[in-house]
This record gives sequence, C-alpha cells and structure tokens, in this order.
Amino acid sequence: MAKMDDATRKRVRAGRLMLAGKTPAEAAKMVGVARQTAYTWKARLDEGGIDALRVMATGRPAQLDAAQLEGLRAALLQGPLVHGFGTELWTLKRVRALIELLYGVTFSEVHVWRLLGALGFSSQKPDRRAIERNEEAVLTWKRKTWPALKKSVPPKDD
Repeated sequence: MAKMDDATRKRVRAGRLMLAGKTPAEAAKMVGVARQTAYTWKARLDEGGIDALRVMATGRPAQLDAAQLEGLRAALLQGPLVHGFGTELWTLKRVRALIELLYGVTFSEVHVWRLLGALGFSSQKPDRRAIERNEEAVLTWKRKTWPALKKSVPPKDD
C-alpha cells in the first residue's frame, strides 16, 4: 500500500469517523479542518466510499498539460527571434505573450516565472559589453593610462 501524505491521512480519518457515526462538524473538529471541508469530504464519501477520499485531487487543475509544457520548452530554446521578437532576449512579458499565442492561455508574470523555474530555466542577465571589445587594450589602459590620469593626494606636512 502506498504511503499517504498528511492531507490524505486527514481525509481518510475524517471519513472513517463519519462512517462510524460522527457528524461532519464533529469529524472536522477532531482532525483539525474547517467544517465546510468535512462536508465536502462527506459528499465525496457518500458518492465513492473511503477510496474516493484517498484519491481525491486537490487544487486547481493545471492549464497546460505535460505535452504543452514540453512544447513551450522547445519554443523557448528556439529563441525569441524565431517567434518574431526583436532581440535575442527572453523576458517574462515575451514568454507570457508566447504562451498566449501558442496555447491561448493567459498567465500572470509571476506564474510565468514559476513555470520557467519548473522547466529548468533560470534568470540570467546578458553581459553589457561591446562585441568589438579588445581585452588587451582595456588591460593596457587600466595599467598605464589610468594611473597617469588619476589624481594623487599630496602628502601631509606635519
């Protein structure tokens, strides 16, 4: 038998209490949940028995299934330019627009952030360096030119 998590354990315990004759309100108090929750569980218990409480889905159903999430991952890896964006940089707004374009689902930017994290993407800031940058010239400037330009503090006369 599979291990039950805490929520499932509570539902099953409440279900057994109700089968033993306790009211939903009494069962709710004994397992530490809201009374309305116990009434919801009671309806499920009456409909499908104790097993219905074991497999009860909780939370809001996902709006994108696993195949759609994989499709989103593939689209993101293709890059923003392929999808008509002006630069090679993904932003939350762009990913949000892409999801809406591909699947017709609108998410908040916070949720897009969570989706990207779940897909294994992380936030990264692009380097703000010129492509033409010459590292050797920069190093020479830092070692020779900058010290000559830098003001020095005259020694104090004591």
